[in-house]
Amino acid sequence: MRKYFVYLLICLVAFGSCHRPSERKSPSTFKDEVRLKTTPVQDQGKSSLCWVYAMLATIESDRLMLGDSLIMSADYMACMLLTEQVRQRYFSRGRTSISLRGTMPMTLHLMERHGAELFASYHARHDVNYGVLCRKVEKLVEVAVARRLELKHLDGEVSDLLDTSIDFMPKFVFMSGAEYTPMEFAHSVYQIGDYQAFTSFKHHPFGESFVLEVADNQMADVFYNVPIDMLMQRIENSIRAGHPVCWEGDVSEPGFSFRRGVARLDSSQSVALLKMSPAEVQQLRQQQFERFQTTDDHCMALVGIARDTEGRKYFLAKNSWGKKNLYGGFMYLAEDYLKLKTIAVMLRNDEK
Repeated sequence: MRKYFVYLLICLVAFGSCHRPSERKSPSTFKDEVRLKTTPVQDQGKSSLCWVYAMLATIESDRLMLGDSLIMSADYMACMLLTEQVRQRYFSRGRTSISLRGTMPMTLHLMERHGAELFASYHARHDVNYGVLCRKVEKLVEVAVARRLELKHLDGEVSDLLDTSIDFMPKFVFMSGAEYTPMEFAHSVYQIGDYQAFTSFKHHPFGESFVLEVADNQMADVFYNVPIDMLMQRIENSIRAGHPVCWEGDVSEPGFSFRRGVARLDSSQSVALLKMSPAEVQQLRQQQFERFQTTDDHCMALVGIARDTEGRKYFLAKNSWGKKNLYGGFMYLAEDYLKLKTIAVMLRNDEK
């Protein structure tokens, strides 16, 4: 019996010592060279609103670097987009869809048209399944079209649904003892032209803008096309100058792990990429994009630059999937991962 107890104790100690060893060591494998100020990590929950969370996080960090602390409401942007789509679906007699998928510039368009709200003033009182909410909105429009109801009746029903599902919409924003309308508040933190959208693909000329052909580009936004080496340099220069970068790209790769807080290419692909010329890297990006091996999956805010123990460069990303990973919701994205898997970015416009 005693031998069995000793054996059991040894097994428990051994199991405890080898349980997720890489995860315990991981936090010490990166040394931050640059780390910009950020607001708390949020959780987008059951929604496809990463593009809103990432763009707002980018603006928030920019404001923090200027000494202005604020947390903006992603739910407000979702409501404004739903409101716009209700009218589009109504007047098209149900031929357009209700969807909260999007790309980074859409957040800025919504701010320009509807303003913004603080998170403290307007956010979901409980978990919201935005997919279910979209279907409920579609049903309201479907009934309104069938009954040929006036738009004001439909608007009222949609407003009631959003109030019940999310929260009651405030008319004003209160910050630092001052009262703003949502438009006034938005203009105080963002001006048209503050950010510019960039991408890097060969099927359009470099040095020109084009409508990026990804499914979520609902508003047909144009992106300025530059070679990937130039884009990577712009990303790094922006972060080192104190400006975060809104990033959109592929997170479906095996080397992307939110739980471990890292995104890397597999070792063979990483080694091959190092041996390639800039033109060959550009061609590989194009090939994987055209074969749908690089897909437009997710958005995050890039807020830092780091090195691992072997001196390899990583970019620190603020994600919107909550804080339950090794780095409290942040992730380290390898430089070669960004070089191959970036779809587009939003950069602070220094030429404004």
